[in-house]
Amino acid sequence: MEKTIETLRTSFNAIRTGRANVAMLDKIEVEYYGSPVSLKSIAQISTPDGTSLLLQPYDKSSLKAIEKAILSSDLGMTPNNDGDVIRLSLPPLTSERRKELTKVVAKQSEEGKVALRNIRRDALKSYDKLEKEKKLSEDNLKDMSSDLQKLVDTYMKKIEELCKQKEKVSPAT
Repeated sequence: MEKTIETLRTSFNAIRTGRANVAMLDKIEVEYYGSPVSLKSIAQISTPDGTSLLLQPYDKSSLKAIEKAILSSDLGMTPNNDGDVIRLSLPPLTSERRKELTKVVAKQSEEGKVALRNIRRDALKSYDKLEKEKKLSEDNLKDMSSDLQKLVDTYMKKIEELCKQKEKVSPAT
C-alpha cells in the first residue's frame, strides 16, 4: 500500500503545475545511439528560475535527439536549442489546461484507489483460503478483515489528501 502511495506521488510530480520541476522530465525517453535511455542519464537538468528548465547534455551530439524527444512528449513545451544547452520555458497555465490537469490528477488518484482495492481483495482471498485450510478461525477472519478494512480506509484518505494537495497547487479557475 505504501508503494501505491509512492507511485501516486511520483506520477503527481510529473504533472505540470505553474512552477518548473525537474521531475516533469522523468518519463522522457531519448533515442540515443539506437537505444532508448532516460533523459536524466544523458543530460544535467536544472531550474534556473521558477518558470524554466535548463538541460545540459553530457554529449553535445545528443542535442537533436533530446529536442526531438521533448517535442514528441506530452509536455506541451517547445525546446530552445542554442547549440550548447536546451532551454524549456513553461508558459503560464490557462484555465482550460488547469481543468485538464485536474482531471488527470483525479484519474490517477482513482487508479491508486483501484490498486488499494485490488490489494484488499487479494488479502481477503488469502484469509478465506487460510480459513478453509482450518488455519484461521471464523472470529480471527472477521477481526483480520475489519483491521484490513481500517488500513485500506487510512490509505484511501492519504490518496484523497494527496489529490486535494495537488489540486490546490493547480486550481481549476
